Amino acid sequence: MHSLIILVLMSNMFTDPLFLLGLFGITMSVISWIKFNLDENNDEPFLIKYLSFISLISAIALLLSIFYNSGDLGIVLLVGAIVSFFVMLLGYYFKSSEIISSSRGYFIPLFLIFVLRTFLYEPYQIPSGSMEPQLKKGDFLLVNKYAYGLKINRIGTPNLLRNDPEYGDLVVLIPPHNPVPYIKRLIGKPGDVIRIINKKIYVNGAAIDRKFIKSEDSIINRRFRYSSGEIVTREIDVVIDLYQEKHGNAEFTIKNTRGENDQFPQEWTIPNGHYFVMGDNRDNSNDSTKDVGFVPRENFFGRADVLFMTWECWTCIPSFSKAGSLD
Repeated sequence: MHSLIILVLMSNMFTDPLFLLGLFGITMSVISWIKFNLDENNDEPFLIKYLSFISLISAIALLLSIFYNSGDLGIVLLVGAIVSFFVMLLGYYFKSSEIISSSRGYFIPLFLIFVLRTFLYEPYQIPSGSMEPQLKKGDFLLVNKYAYGLKINRIGTPNLLRNDPEYGDLVVLIPPHNPVPYIKRLIGKPGDVIRIINKKIYVNGAAIDRKFIKSEDSIINRRFRYSSGEIVTREIDVVIDLYQEKHGNAEFTIKNTRGENDQFPQEWTIPNGHYFVMGDNRDNSNDSTKDVGFVPRENFFGRADVLFMTWECWTCIPSFSKAGSLD
């Protein structure tokens, strides 16, 4: 399954005109730069004259394509490091000091960033309010990539130092049905029986420890569809109940919205090799109780350990007031 998701991501990028444009620009820039440095006549072609500008535009196109298609920047960093390394070897072969020094200047930082991002920490921005009240849309996190084992791809079976997720972990995962990272709270492990009664969670018959904090008035957006097919969004006044929960070694705050998502008691038995996750904003989260379903072990790509910045919109000023470690 994880191989299929990777293929989908790559196929989306390789059919994206923006990605192809950026790839073409970078390729032509590299080839022209090498030929220019090996040409004894040293004629200055068009690409060399505007090389910095063309490379910048091409790189921006690649990054935008990766962002829009939810691609893995680590793959691009790896390819860039490999290309820089071979260009550096080419410089040694032709004894060109310019090619050697310039390509080495790209290879070393690209390789170091690839190692850091792939095996240590990867930045991740929360796209929704499913983890409120502790984590909100726009929060930037550092995802611990070695917490559950070392691997090159975001998903897949760890190659080294395999560790399994623990109860209460803030896990970052790739859902089986959607190649876009989610962040959720780990509730159940393989073989566990999960039961929800009146919005209270039971794991193998024992209720997760929960203490009431307070109630507060709030406003939520709700979408309505008229018989004509028109969809409108309206603000609705609601009451929020906040609780302190303890699951495993983690303590965290969750919120329930009165009158939302009221259901009959539900029960799930988690199959082998799969996990059960939920958002802390229990009535406004796509998780294992809804469309995400059970999450395969190989679909976890890290644990959120640190909140380092909040940036809610492009025109907003970044804030560091909430920076710190996460439970």
